[in-house]
Amino acid sequence: QVQLVESGGGLVQAGGSLTLSCAASGISCGTNVMGWYRQTPGNQRESVASITTGGRTNYADSVKDRFIISRDNGKNTVYLQMNSLKPEDTAVYYCNLFAIASLKNFWGQGTQVTVSS
Repeated sequence: QVQLVESGGGLVQAGGSLTLSCAASGISCGTNVMGWYRQTPGNQRESVASITTGGRTNYADSVKDRFIISRDNGKNTVYLQMNSLKPEDTAVYYCNLFAIASLKNFWGQGTQVTVSS
């Protein structure tokens, strides 16, 4: 059974930085895409950044040049380094793993990020 455990959320002032981590367990060998989504009350969950097993990355326009996604395949862990944080980055951040072979999506429990102005 796949489990994703996030850590690193919290409260930070605007302009500050936070790094989120997500450790995956129970995943089988094979190509997957790991990423981060975020959601605010009353809004749909939106993609923030993603990274393939091979290291190809993709970012939402709103976070380009501020956030960096990376992964350690040996540890099955994905990171999201968030710099120059803005109040509008405040959200619950969810880790996601998409297994390409099975076309299955897995989600973490979410971690709150709050950016104060």
